[in-house]
Amino acid sequence: MEASAPSQTECLDAPIIVLGAGAAGLWFSWRAAMGGAQVLLLEKTPRTGTKILASGGTRCNLTTSLDPSQAAELFGTKGSRFLNHAFEVLSPMAVRERFEELGVPTEEAPLDKVFPSSGRARDVRDALEAAARAAGVKIVCNAPAHSIRPDQGDWLVETPLGVGRCQRLVLAVGGRSYQTTGTIGEGYRWLQDLDLELTPTTPALVPMTSDEEWIHDLAGIAWQNGEVRLEDPKGKILGRRRRPLLFTHLGLSGPGAMDLAGQVAAQPAAGMRLMLDFFPDESREGTRTRLIEAAGRKGAPRISRCLPEAMPKRLLSAVSRAALLDGPDPKAQFLDRAARHRLVEALHGLPMNISGTRGFDVAEVTRGGLCLHQLDPFSMQVNSHPGLTVLGELLDLDGPIGGLNFQVAFACAEVAALALPVED
Repeated sequence: MEASAPSQTECLDAPIIVLGAGAAGLWFSWRAAMGGAQVLLLEKTPRTGTKILASGGTRCNLTTSLDPSQAAELFGTKGSRFLNHAFEVLSPMAVRERFEELGVPTEEAPLDKVFPSSGRARDVRDALEAAARAAGVKIVCNAPAHSIRPDQGDWLVETPLGVGRCQRLVLAVGGRSYQTTGTIGEGYRWLQDLDLELTPTTPALVPMTSDEEWIHDLAGIAWQNGEVRLEDPKGKILGRRRRPLLFTHLGLSGPGAMDLAGQVAAQPAAGMRLMLDFFPDESREGTRTRLIEAAGRKGAPRISRCLPEAMPKRLLSAVSRAALLDGPDPKAQFLDRAARHRLVEALHGLPMNISGTRGFDVAEVTRGGLCLHQLDPFSMQVNSHPGLTVLGELLDLDGPIGGLNFQVAFACAEVAALALPVED
């Protein structure tokens, strides 16, 4: 659904103006209009929901199969405290039920993910836009906002088409991730101009980069069941994730690495490293016992036959080099005690130095944004600026891969819509 360019005489005054027709903006507009509100939704690009269309490899991982408390916990202490009410108001299961009502059935996938059963992100975007229009929302595309400002109890929005006036202004313009979709971070500037406190923004859910050649030699190899630990230069563990990994020609991708990348981008990367545990379900002692028993078996098996799971040859070769073994796949009986120890350590804690991340161009979300203590979690309105609501990626909330950031967008938008005064 692409909208044509609006006329220069377009009226931009409305009781509620929403800036940004992404997940949060569409959901809020739909739900507010269903409650009787008059809503004008302005989108700066030629179409609504561009980021929805690009998400999940164009499949749109629209929420999670976790329960509300489990989902909220993944946003850390401050985030979960802020989100508890929103996730109670609109749980992940409730999101699925709403989409079912809109004609978009969903299905669960591994790693707590939920997708439309059709596998098409376009169905998600089209359903939200159609619901908003059917509820009476006026959607104007190709209408970027240049600035916002309070004025005598109202809010003014300056656009190339003129100045719009509203009693309630909803900012849902997105962050700085996936900048090709139009999210360039202008909303942060508007919030700063209102003297609001922001946490510095950095890319999150983004592949990591490394200068180590052995990593680049593994490009294209995926490992499904590993655990990644992120350590600072002093060896302190900053986070860990047990999720699939994907080696690339620039470093490491996949949910396991991308979930931790926000912490890499938020501080100097020098000296930071990942520790890769390829068999987290087995202890070091268990792996060591495997190798000792294999060394005593008839037939002298190679180490590739002794592991809990078969490893790709290039990956096993890299592990063997890191363990200083004699060859990429030596026989277990030829490992002395020291070599066996080095191999066990490489299998459960292979170090990978980090040089940084691939930045906002490929980041799925933005870390940082409007500090949560300035918002009322029961209405999503800014405490110091009556009539101003902030949603979506502009908030200092970012969760791991798995539909959680869409869940935040939908749930917070639902809260904001329900908090509107009832129209007569």
